[in-house]
Amino acid sequence: MSLSFPTMAAIRFGYGLRPGESPPQTKDDLIGQVTRGADIVPGFPVGGIEARHTQILDLQDRLKQIRQADDDDLARRQQRRLLQRRAQVLFQMDANARLMQAVLSPEGFNERLATFWTNHFSTSAAKSLPMRLIVPLYEAEAIRPYMGTKFSTLLRSATEHPSMLIYLDQAQSLGPDSKGGMRRNKGLNENLGRELLELHTLGAGSGYTQADVRSAAMVLTGLTVDPQEMDTAFRPQISEPGKHEVLGVSYGGAKRTRKDYLAMLDDLAANPKTAEHISRKLAVHFISDQPPQEMIAAMSEAWKKTDGELSAVYRAMLDHPAAWANEGAKARQPFDYIVTGLRALNSGSGTGDVAAFMQAYQGDDADSDEMMAMQPKKQDGAPDGQAMMQAPPSPDDEARIKRRKAFQMARALGQGALRRMGQPTWLPPSPAGFEESFSAWITASQLSERLSWARRASAQFGRDVDPREFLKATLADAARDETIRVVSQAPNRVSGLTLVLASPEFNRR
Repeated sequence: MSLSFPTMAAIRFGYGLRPGESPPQTKDDLIGQVTRGADIVPGFPVGGIEARHTQILDLQDRLKQIRQADDDDLARRQQRRLLQRRAQVLFQMDANARLMQAVLSPEGFNERLATFWTNHFSTSAAKSLPMRLIVPLYEAEAIRPYMGTKFSTLLRSATEHPSMLIYLDQAQSLGPDSKGGMRRNKGLNENLGRELLELHTLGAGSGYTQADVRSAAMVLTGLTVDPQEMDTAFRPQISEPGKHEVLGVSYGGAKRTRKDYLAMLDDLAANPKTAEHISRKLAVHFISDQPPQEMIAAMSEAWKKTDGELSAVYRAMLDHPAAWANEGAKARQPFDYIVTGLRALNSGSGTGDVAAFMQAYQGDDADSDEMMAMQPKKQDGAPDGQAMMQAPPSPDDEARIKRRKAFQMARALGQGALRRMGQPTWLPPSPAGFEESFSAWITASQLSERLSWARRASAQFGRDVDPREFLKATLADAARDETIRVVSQAPNRVSGLTLVLASPEFNRR
C-alpha cells in the first residue's frame, strides 16, 4: 500500500478528508460504521418518516379529490399544478438534505454504502407525482437500516417497498387467470420479475431464461400497493393460481400466499450466482472497474459461509490486499466529487461554514416570486434602457436580492451541479441505475463542469484559505509532487484551491 491507511480509507471507502475530522484508522473502524449506521436516522425525508407517510396519504387524497371534482378542466389543472409545486419543494428539500447527510456524516463508508445500495435497487422520483415523496422515504426506511444485515433481508425490504412496486409497475401486474385478472381483463407485467433476476440478484448472463422471468413475475402477482394506505399489500384475488417454476424450484399452489414470493426471494438471495454478482458490483464500486477475481471469490465465500451476511462480505473485501493497492483506479462519480469537495472546504466552527451556508439557502426560496415582481417594467413608448432608470432598490429589496443570489449559489453548488454533471439525486436513467465505469465520468464535458464547479466553490468558500494547507488537509499523502508544485505557484488563493479540486488525484479514488 503506497498511501497511509487513514488516507486510503477516507478516499477509497469514504467521502474524503474533512478538516478537523479524524479518518478511520483500522478496518474495524470501517465495519463499525455499518453497525452504527443501522441506528442513524438520516436527515431526510424532511420532517421525519412518520410525517412523510402522512404527507403521502394527504397527496393521494388531494389527487383523488381533483379527479372527482366537478370543476372545469382549467380549475383541475391549476389545482394539480399547486400540488406539483408543493411536492417538488419537498423533493428538493429532501435532495438537499441527502447531499448534506453525506457531507456532514463522519461515517463515510456507511454513506458510500447507502449510495451503492440505493443505486443497486434503483427507483426514480420521476415515475409519478407521489414518487417525489416516496423515493426519499424508500432510501431512509427500506435501504439504510438493512445495509449490514443479511442480503435476503435487504432484498425483501427493497422489493416489497411501494417505491419499487410503483417504479417497476408491479402495482399493475395481475395474474392472467386470477379472479381479479379475468374480471378486469388485465394481465401480467414482467418488469419486477425481470429486474429481480437481471439486476437485483443473479445478474445478466447468469443462466436464467425468459421462462424464468415470466414465472418469477407470476410468483410475484398479488404483491401490490394499497392505493388507500399507500402501503404494500398482498391480494390473493389477483395472484396467479397454481405452481410456477423458477430456476427449477416450484413456488405456489392452489392457494397463493405471501410466503410464495418470499421463499423465492430467499432462494435467489442464497444462490451462488447472486453472491458473485453482488460481490463483483461492490468491488467495482469501491476498488476497480476490473477487480481481481480472487477478491470476488473471497467475498463470495464469505457470503456462502454466513448465509449472505453483508458485513462479512464487506470485511472480506477490506481484507483483500487489492483493496489497499492501486489508488486512483476509480473515477469519482459526480455525487462523490461534490460531496468530497464540500467536505474539504467545510472548515469553521459547528457544522462548518459550507454546511451553514448550504443548509441556510437550500430550502424553498419564498422570496423568488417577490424578486420577479421587483423586476423593472418598461414604460409604454420608453426605450429599453430607460426602464432601468427608476428609483434604486430599498434596503429591503437589496436584502432580498442578496438572499436570492445566495439561493442561486447554493443550488449551483448542489443539486444544480449534480444535474449538469449527469447524476441528479434519486433520478437514475433506468432501473440499472447510474454508470460505475471510469470512462462514463472522466470525459471532456465532465472535466469542464468540474473545473467550473471548483472555481465557483473556491471563490465562495476559500478566499481565506491557504491553498498549500488546504492541499495537505484534503489529499494528505495522496497529493502528487506535480500538484504540490502547481498549487504552491498559484497566483492567488482561489486559483490555488481550484487547482486542488481540479487535480487528477481529487477526481479519483
